[in-house]
Amino acid sequence: MTYFVPAYDTELYETSSLREKTPTCLEACYKIVEIHSRYRIPATFFIVGRALEAHPQEFKTLLDDPLFEIASHSYSHKMLRDHPLCGPAATPEEIREEIFRGKAIVEQVFQRPCRGLRAGCCFVEGLRGAPDVLQVIQEAGYQYISSMAWGPDYSLPAPLNQSFTYQAEGFPGLREFPGHGWHENLLKGNNRVFGWGAQRVLLFPSLFPEAIPANYVTTPQEEFHYNNQFFIDRALAERLTYVSLIWHPWSLMLFDPHMEMLELTFEYLRQQKMETCTFSTLNTRLRD
Repeated sequence: MTYFVPAYDTELYETSSLREKTPTCLEACYKIVEIHSRYRIPATFFIVGRALEAHPQEFKTLLDDPLFEIASHSYSHKMLRDHPLCGPAATPEEIREEIFRGKAIVEQVFQRPCRGLRAGCCFVEGLRGAPDVLQVIQEAGYQYISSMAWGPDYSLPAPLNQSFTYQAEGFPGLREFPGHGWHENLLKGNNRVFGWGAQRVLLFPSLFPEAIPANYVTTPQEEFHYNNQFFIDRALAERLTYVSLIWHPWSLMLFDPHMEMLELTFEYLRQQKMETCTFSTLNTRLRD
């Protein structure tokens, strides 16, 4: 059985210059939640701690539902290791704050365990070769990590890497869940609101030439084709354990205010009779 795991990197962009152009993740989550509730499809929301600090009651009212897992997207999206696109690693003290404080805020607001952590931006190798960071994650009490979401040399789309544990680094109890496909904000050029687009992310020759559009996608139907159907079909054909795409609420709504792409995706999952779950549920099933 191949599971589909809907997951959202839920961030906060409210600077005066960006706020005029860009919906917040909180605004977008209202529409996302409405669609998930209608289809009864679970989801994992990886929320940046500072976003929860800014709007604790709003997020709690919206997402405090057994259908949804609330996990951490770090405290303020600082890098847990060096990243060629997103900048150098934070200091060890800052990394500790990103890991511990992000988890504590989730648990404080929602009054339930925070079991998962998604790293800001993610990396080609996840946290392989970063035992110091993994040690802090284990100390904080996380059960799983999602920190691998790029192809070779930070190219896109990200391949359908499957879960593994960090046993080689000495942490057999920590499971990694890679993300797959496009970072949809780059597929659509939405990072241009920050002053940069999909820079240097295409590998030549591509591992997935059929999943590379000639230009930024311009319709929800195109996005469904390139960011969803191709990777879902491939995961099903290869009988992989799971597939999970890389979605950002602010970017989804900026491009597609009515969330037509989500509707197309969820209808397709229904047609394929594909089971859906959260990362925490999948982690439990794999462990058991």
